Amino acid sequence: MSTHASDPLAALGSLPGVADAVDSVRKAVDRVYGHRVMRRRSNEISSEAALRGARGSAALSGADWALEEVRRRTDFSADAEARTVGAALRLGAEAGQLLSIWRQSPMRVLARLHLVASGDAGIPGGSAGAAGTGTAVGAVGDSVGRPRLDGETVDEPLVDAPLPTPSEVAGRLDGLAELIVAGGDAPALVTAAIVHGELLALRPFTSYNGPVARAAERIVLVGSGLDPKAICPAEVGHAEQGTAAYLAAFEGYLSGTPEGVGGWIAHCGRSVELGVRESTAVCEALQRGAA
Repeated sequence: MSTHASDPLAALGSLPGVADAVDSVRKAVDRVYGHRVMRRRSNEISSEAALRGARGSAALSGADWALEEVRRRTDFSADAEARTVGAALRLGAEAGQLLSIWRQSPMRVLARLHLVASGDAGIPGGSAGAAGTGTAVGAVGDSVGRPRLDGETVDEPLVDAPLPTPSEVAGRLDGLAELIVAGGDAPALVTAAIVHGELLALRPFTSYNGPVARAAERIVLVGSGLDPKAICPAEVGHAEQGTAAYLAAFEGYLSGTPEGVGGWIAHCGRSVELGVRESTAVCEALQRGAA
């Protein structure tokens, strides 16, 4: 058993409001997994959750498209908003392929996520990304798939907090990776929220940091076993709570106070619960024959 002294993520479980958030999320997830539709149509629920999660993540990054617009579009290269939506869709499709790698090499996964989000732009011989999602052109050359260097700018439309230096980014990423590889007793919600918050704070890449951070959160929630079928898209809940609430909770995380970090974790928990509600509605629609 890990102790809190050697497992700092587990220690965060005692922060204000966190235990209640963890318990509430667990109960919500159990309820949707117990829905009768899940017994025979879980793949459809997972696919719909991925689509809706991608729409939510893109909305937070400034591309707030209607779900049906995301569903019908095939070209995601026309403009910045389209590229953002395409990146979110590619990340949603890729996340499930990286679960087995995350616990062994989280840095490798993060690099892959940025590569996928960027659509392999600027990579000699690179592909155009997932079929039907277009090619992003926002990231250039060898800045894709690696942490930014001194002098490189960051395109992050949502977060304007002070940007850590590349050396600080490297140190904190190494520390985060060590915690992930070591494992521990922290609830999945706590680990997912910290991974999300830390990546958003560091903005380690020159582009697509928000979508990558939210995709990493999803990987933790799914890979931990909390949501093994990926039907509880936290991105939906983050978008539903709104940009102002997302940024306010994130400011709490940046403050480093027990209340602030606990509030961020609780906010992420509420986002998972709203994702559960979304998938429950999809289950109900399928049961009625309306979807």
